[in-house]
Amino acid sequence: MTVQETIEEKVRVSLQPLHLEVINESHMHNVPPGSESHFKLVIVSPVFENLSRVQRHQKVNGVLAKELSQDIHALSMATHTGPEWQERGGKVMESPLCHGGSKADD
Repeated sequence: MTVQETIEEKVRVSLQPLHLEVINESHMHNVPPGSESHFKLVIVSPVFENLSRVQRHQKVNGVLAKELSQDIHALSMATHTGPEWQERGGKVMESPLCHGGSKADD
């Protein structure tokens, strides 16, 4: 199973998301082709009700503790409840370009 598939499975089982996007952004960084080290998660879950942004991220970090310690170099998250997601129109900010350089720039 790929790192991305593992993330998807663990988040689905633990957080029962209404909406989930697991985006491999490794290609935007100075890593070998096919890497799975930089991810962006968009998670909409009722589990996040009454939790601060920090608490939501801590919950996700707990679910992915093994992957964060062994596989994932960088993880960005957008964590929302259903009403928050609707209020945002189902949109999140684009990820910025890597400031550390990219092999694509060579």
